Amino acid sequence: MGRKRCVGADCSKMAAGCCGVKKQKLSGSPGAGGPGGAGSGVAGTGHCGSELGIGSSSTVVAGNVNRVNGLGGPGGSSSSSSNNTNALSPAPGGYNSTGLSPTLSPGPGSGARKMVVSAEMCCFCFDVLYCHLYGYQPPRTPRFTNDPYPLFVTWKIGRDKRLRGCIGTFSAMNLHSGLREYTLTSALKDSRFPPMTRDELPRLFCSVSLLTNFEDVGDYLDWEVGVHGIRIEFFNEKGSKRTATYLPEVAKEQGWDHIQTIDSLLRKGGYKAPITNDFRKTIKLTRYRSEKMTMSYAEYIAHRQHHHYQNGIGHPLPPYNHYS
Repeated sequence: MGRKRCVGADCSKMAAGCCGVKKQKLSGSPGAGGPGGAGSGVAGTGHCGSELGIGSSSTVVAGNVNRVNGLGGPGGSSSSSSNNTNALSPAPGGYNSTGLSPTLSPGPGSGARKMVVSAEMCCFCFDVLYCHLYGYQPPRTPRFTNDPYPLFVTWKIGRDKRLRGCIGTFSAMNLHSGLREYTLTSALKDSRFPPMTRDELPRLFCSVSLLTNFEDVGDYLDWEVGVHGIRIEFFNEKGSKRTATYLPEVAKEQGWDHIQTIDSLLRKGGYKAPITNDFRKTIKLTRYRSEKMTMSYAEYIAHRQHHHYQNGIGHPLPPYNHYS
């Protein structure tokens, strides 16, 4: 259906942002305004406004990379029949998949091939946040690959795994600096939430998503729910170009079909007019996949106690009961 692989400079022009939605009600027919109804979204300003943590928008400015929202859902990492801990790649720095609980699991698109995302990346994000909140020196360079990838860091909190922050970039960044930057950006600068505090650490879940396999497609329906993330570009009622994205797990977690997902993205991107099929056909859609790993704070502490100093942390680990 007229797909074009998005590579090189084409991908680097894609905007970035944060993910999130509070719960949307899929009331009314999609053609009459889509999920959430007219006006349920927030104009494209780098965040989206509902409570689930689904989706987002950002304006595209020539020559600039804006942060993007793109993930969501109340259920933390999503699972698929092909996902299992055996699909995890050997993790550098002493981390491996042995004995991990089901919470620490790869996300959609993992399959049986060797994955780049690893448990150590989630550990590193926790290290960065912990050191910042407690005033320690930042952790030293981690041992996992420093190859460049578009990436998102997502924080959820509590047993119901409510969204607490999610920001990422569609521009490929070296993983060491990219995860360090977006760990703190998503934890402290997501405009939908107040900055994180020490007291929240024990209840946090961290997810790292690495985005891959970008393809421009000619048909806005040419993507698979639960497999592809999608990024749309469109022109709003005032003729301004807007963008919005959902990571691969969002539509499946919400139980949405293709039309509901597209219409929800349009609303999140700030489109307020009635949504017609003719307008949907004007959308430019890029589909992509992701590798996702999720780790709870308790698992992070267990890793840190077992592999003390393995990740280059120069500070002592505080008493465990501080986090229980």
